[in-house]
Amino acid sequence: MWRSGPDGSGDETTVVCIACGGSLPRADAREYDKEGDRWSRRGKDFEHLCKECYRGLCHQPRDDLEAMLVDIADDDISQEAFLKRYYGAVEERDESREEPES
Repeated sequence: MWRSGPDGSGDETTVVCIACGGSLPRADAREYDKEGDRWSRRGKDFEHLCKECYRGLCHQPRDDLEAMLVDIADDDISQEAFLKRYYGAVEERDESREEPES
Protein backbone atom coordinates (compact mmCIF):
# COMPACT_ATOMS: atom_id res chain seq x y z
CA MET A 1 0.00 0.00 0.00
CA TRP A 2 2.93 2.39 0.62
CA ARG A 3 4.77 1.61 -2.58
CA SER A 4 4.17 3.89 -5.53
CA GLY A 5 6.65 3.10 -8.34
CA PRO A 6 5.87 0.85 -11.30
CA ASP A 7 8.04 -1.88 -9.75
CA GLY A 8 6.54 -1.33 -6.31
CA SER A 9 9.72 0.19 -4.87
CA GLY A 10 8.67 3.81 -4.99
CA ASP A 11 11.99 4.73 -6.63
CA GLU A 12 11.71 5.71 -10.29
CA THR A 13 15.17 7.36 -10.39
CA THR A 14 17.50 6.52 -13.27
CA VAL A 15 21.21 6.14 -12.53
CA VAL A 16 24.31 5.66 -14.68
CA CYS A 17 26.67 2.71 -14.26
CA ILE A 18 30.15 4.10 -13.49
CA ALA A 19 31.79 1.16 -15.29
CA CYS A 20 29.96 0.90 -18.62
CA GLY A 21 28.03 4.19 -18.75
CA GLY A 22 24.66 2.51 -19.24
CA SER A 23 21.50 4.04 -17.76
CA LEU A 24 19.24 1.87 -15.64
CA PRO A 25 16.50 2.21 -13.01
CA ARG A 26 17.93 2.82 -9.52
CA ALA A 27 16.00 -0.21 -8.26
CA ASP A 28 18.01 -2.45 -10.66
CA ALA A 29 21.42 -0.97 -9.78
CA ARG A 30 24.02 -1.95 -7.19
CA GLU A 31 25.49 0.72 -4.92
CA TYR A 32 29.23 1.34 -5.07
CA ASP A 33 31.00 3.11 -2.23
CA LYS A 34 34.55 4.11 -3.11
CA GLU A 35 35.34 4.26 0.60
CA GLY A 36 34.56 0.55 0.86
CA ASP A 37 32.04 0.93 3.69
CA ARG A 38 28.59 0.92 2.17
CA TRP A 39 26.96 0.20 5.52
CA SER A 40 27.79 3.62 6.98
CA ARG A 41 25.26 5.61 5.00
CA ARG A 42 25.16 9.03 6.66
CA GLY A 43 26.32 11.89 4.49
CA LYS A 44 27.24 9.69 1.52
CA ASP A 45 26.36 9.87 -2.13
CA PHE A 46 26.71 6.46 -3.72
CA GLU A 47 27.75 5.74 -7.27
CA HIS A 48 26.05 2.86 -9.06
CA LEU A 49 26.85 -0.21 -11.12
CA CYS A 50 24.64 -2.34 -13.34
CA LYS A 51 24.35 -5.99 -12.25
CA GLU A 52 26.66 -7.25 -15.00
CA CYS A 53 29.47 -4.82 -14.13
CA TYR A 54 28.96 -5.47 -10.40
CA ARG A 55 29.46 -9.21 -10.95
CA GLY A 56 32.76 -8.45 -12.68
CA LEU A 57 34.21 -6.63 -9.67
CA CYS A 58 36.72 -8.12 -7.30
CA HIS A 59 34.96 -8.25 -3.94
CA GLN A 60 38.12 -8.55 -1.85
CA PRO A 61 38.95 -5.95 0.82
CA ARG A 62 40.65 -2.84 -0.54
CA ASP A 63 42.65 -1.92 2.57
CA ASP A 64 43.56 1.73 1.97
CA LEU A 65 43.52 1.39 -1.83
CA GLU A 66 42.09 4.87 -2.41
CA ALA A 67 44.76 6.48 -0.19
CA MET A 68 47.52 4.57 -1.97
CA LEU A 69 46.23 5.66 -5.41
CA VAL A 70 46.16 9.29 -4.31
CA ASP A 71 49.70 9.01 -2.91
CA ILE A 72 51.17 7.62 -6.14
CA ALA A 73 49.18 9.79 -8.56
CA ASP A 74 50.72 12.81 -10.24
CA ASP A 75 49.20 15.17 -12.80
CA ASP A 76 52.03 14.79 -15.29
CA ILE A 77 52.64 11.06 -15.03
CA SER A 78 52.29 8.58 -17.88
CA GLN A 79 50.13 5.50 -17.52
CA GLU A 80 53.23 3.31 -17.65
CA ALA A 81 54.92 5.27 -14.84
CA PHE A 82 51.73 5.22 -12.77
CA LEU A 83 51.44 1.43 -13.14
CA LYS A 84 55.09 0.97 -12.14
CA ARG A 85 54.51 3.08 -9.01
CA TYR A 86 51.33 1.15 -8.25
CA TYR A 87 53.03 -2.22 -8.65
CA GLY A 88 55.91 -1.11 -6.42
CA ALA A 89 53.52 0.22 -3.76
CA VAL A 90 51.56 -3.05 -3.73
CA GLU A 91 54.74 -5.11 -3.43
CA GLU A 92 55.97 -2.89 -0.59
CA ARG A 93 52.63 -3.17 1.22
CA ASP A 94 52.53 -6.95 0.81
CA GLU A 95 56.11 -7.34 2.06
CA SER A 96 55.33 -5.31 5.17
CA ARG A 97 52.35 -7.58 5.91
CA GLU A 98 54.23 -10.84 5.62
CA GLU A 99 54.85 -12.60 8.89
CA PRO A 100 58.44 -13.45 9.75
CA GLU A 101 59.31 -17.12 9.33
CA SER A 102 59.84 -19.02 12.56
